[in-house]
Amino acid sequence: MTTLTRPPADPSDRRRPKGNLNSWLLQGMPQASGKRQGPRGTPEAGHAPQPWWKVMCLTGVDYFSTLGYQPAIAALAAGMVSPLATVVLVAVTLLGALPVYRRVAAESPRGEGSIAMLQRLLPRWGGKLFVLALLGFAATDFMITITLSAADASAHAIENPFAPEWMHGQEVAITLALIAGLGIVFLRGFKEAINVAVMLVAAYLALNAIVVLVGLAHVFAEAHVVTDWWSALNQQHGNPLVMIGIALLVFPKLALGLSGFETGVAVMPQIKGDPEDTDAAPAGRIRGAHKLLTTAALIMSAFLITSSFITTFLIPAAEFQPGGKANGRALAFLAHQYLGDGFGTVYDISTIAILWFAGASAMAGLLNLVPRYLPRFGMAPAWTRAVRPLVLLFTAVAFLVTVVFEADVEAQGGAYATGVLVLMTSASIAVTLSARRKKQGIRTAAFGAVAVVFVYTTVANVVERPDGIRIAAMFILGILVVSFASRVRRSFELRATHIKMDEKALEFTAAREDGPIRIIAHEPKRLSASRYRGKLAHAEQANHLPPDSDALFIEIIVGDSSDFEEELLVEGKERHGFKILQVHSSNVPNTLAAVLLHIRDVTGLMPHIYFRWTEGNPIANLSKFLFFGEGEIAPVTREVLREAEPDVTRRPWVHVG
Repeated sequence: MTTLTRPPADPSDRRRPKGNLNSWLLQGMPQASGKRQGPRGTPEAGHAPQPWWKVMCLTGVDYFSTLGYQPAIAALAAGMVSPLATVVLVAVTLLGALPVYRRVAAESPRGEGSIAMLQRLLPRWGGKLFVLALLGFAATDFMITITLSAADASAHAIENPFAPEWMHGQEVAITLALIAGLGIVFLRGFKEAINVAVMLVAAYLALNAIVVLVGLAHVFAEAHVVTDWWSALNQQHGNPLVMIGIALLVFPKLALGLSGFETGVAVMPQIKGDPEDTDAAPAGRIRGAHKLLTTAALIMSAFLITSSFITTFLIPAAEFQPGGKANGRALAFLAHQYLGDGFGTVYDISTIAILWFAGASAMAGLLNLVPRYLPRFGMAPAWTRAVRPLVLLFTAVAFLVTVVFEADVEAQGGAYATGVLVLMTSASIAVTLSARRKKQGIRTAAFGAVAVVFVYTTVANVVERPDGIRIAAMFILGILVVSFASRVRRSFELRATHIKMDEKALEFTAAREDGPIRIIAHEPKRLSASRYRGKLAHAEQANHLPPDSDALFIEIIVGDSSDFEEELLVEGKERHGFKILQVHSSNVPNTLAAVLLHIRDVTGLMPHIYFRWTEGNPIANLSKFLFFGEGEIAPVTREVLREAEPDVTRRPWVHVG
């Protein structure tokens, strides 16, 4: 086998501006291979994996930081039923979400997550569109994480008793400043994220444990708060079965407490595995991911239940309302009330830090998500492979979301919950389909039941808070419009990430020492000897091909036309005495152009390719090319070559007759 030392040149690279600003923005931009991994994807060369408990802190800054606002949102959304609804939420977490994501971790150990599982199960354009829709919900999840966390951090800062007076009423400005600071950090380069996360999570969980234990002590000391709550609950609902039913109905409002599982799978490549782990079977990494997910779920479940009870029992309902001192910061309220303003200020600082870092985790997730899928689908401009332009784009979107929602934590809760729940629903469906494909009957039924629960939770959340689905729809629409516009714009790029030729193909192309190498394009649907003879005779007549040309035939077998970038293998075949180069690909003209350039570079000889004109309306043929990889072959092949090789003297020849 032979191969080029580099992939075919990407014409978008040649157009890259030379200015200092553009050079800075595109610094570190990899080749257009469609395989770039972001900060939470596959580690770069030289990266040292970490023990699972350290990596848990990296996902924990997102998951555990929800304690900053979850109890207050739950109390505001579910009222006195909040503790019972939280128990239901914990049951769904431990019996539903945890088993689902343990399975996802086992089937996507490189951090691809449930989106990649569904992509494998749903190929071609239908699968691509489904993935784009899921990316819209994932973008909603991550983007609202940034804005909601920053908004809650500003609330903790403003409500601190030592905060200067001028800060009051400046929630939007403070939130924008925090988001801007986040963007600046990523523009400079974000390193040592795991070590920072370990310190933040350790301090934050320790402070929360102190607040919860003190709160429980006050509940036991003032037992009447429990009886008062229970009496009010009975007076309002009357029957324990009715209470349970209401808890089941309202628990979707508490869905923020389910966040973090998708992030937990995304950070899997950071986990240190066993020495005998291989890329195909990383058993140690999978085992570490299972420990990470289980430990994080147990810690969070304990905090969710205890914090829900103590905040409901000890904080007056009026304080949870907009403008109240516990709005968006219930545990901080208790920290100040029972442990003094000094401890409360330390708690506020820790909360602000972890909420801000949760935004960093979400930003890293976006930087991993977009380059992983969109450029590979041909549905994002080439510059989306670079970190800094994406950071500026995401920061601008976060600014817009913050201004629209006026940095209101509660107002953004619906959109956040919608993004989280749709991703968890997709994960439960993915593992159900996976279990069914492997004929695991009991697991199929169990995962199917979990999927039904998440479908119900998602639908209930959408009905209760439709603003979430509207925001997600805006993200999805934006992704679809940009994706298809980019796909059309990039249609004339070389799409091969790498090209290999087997020995026979190399033998065919190297047979002539003085060139040129003459190649006849042939449709692989007609493989009879008479068809090859007729095609050769036509080329000799229409293009004055000499009888001793020793021409090769090239056949492109089109597979999944929705794919954009891929590796190509050129195989040499002999059929009816004719020499044939055969390539499996997602499209015809771009593949032909890439193979011609490869042959030129491998042999040092100039290829000439011969076509017949394609019959039919050129507009219809162009549409067939854009969506099915076929259609107007000859002129598109020539245009791709023109884009890829600006030097006309080195450009392979295209003949049409």
